[in-house]
Amino acid sequence: MNFKGRSNARELMDDPHLDTLLLREVYADINRVNTVLQGFSLSLGAIEKIIEENPQTSYTIMDMGCGDGTMLGKVAAFYKNKPVHLELIGVDLNSKSIAMAKENFKAYSNIRFLELDILAPEARELQCDILLCTLTMHHFDSKEIPIFLDRFVKLSRLGIVINDLQRSKVSYYLFRLFSLIFIKTKIAKHDGLVSIKSAFTKLELVNFSINLPNVEHDICWRWAFRYLWIMRIKGKQLPYGRE
Repeated sequence: MNFKGRSNARELMDDPHLDTLLLREVYADINRVNTVLQGFSLSLGAIEKIIEENPQTSYTIMDMGCGDGTMLGKVAAFYKNKPVHLELIGVDLNSKSIAMAKENFKAYSNIRFLELDILAPEARELQCDILLCTLTMHHFDSKEIPIFLDRFVKLSRLGIVINDLQRSKVSYYLFRLFSLIFIKTKIAKHDGLVSIKSAFTKLELVNFSINLPNVEHDICWRWAFRYLWIMRIKGKQLPYGRE
């Protein structure tokens, strides 16, 4: 099997006609994997680092490709008893995912979810302090990614956290074994393998970063076969009331 280039295969969960109950089961599998392999913890640690570097009393955090909202739920829980106010925004193109997220986190007054194309003109109004993109970028074609990254930089004031997969033969075959134990749905087993073949090498991420001016990049490999890419935005003025 060739891992030299990114696969263009599509994941089954991206089908807008997928049954809602089945989609919920797929998200349950994905969330279980992220918990067991500490994917959520990676993003939380990066958010904490950006916040420590930029002390404010409040922050707006936006999750691009938020799915069923679980990542923002983890953020809200992590900062629940800390002296920081968070406004959390989840954005996704999938209407079923957004409906699910709204239902899952309707008790959280500081989380809202939007069905929206991030490249649409109205998305320009969604300014945030920190932008998250967790296990979403590998869904984009390589020629689309620079467009999305440019929009991410324009939307965020302080930093961007991208948490995505490494493309490698080792991770592919280890995932096949892992899925026998931890993944229940056929779709999640299939899509996990497609995700790895659609994922990235560090050199590919570095090449994407070259075209982003006024941004400081930190791209590191993390267990389990992830890349954590933290971008720090340089030279942006904070809005009134955020100093």
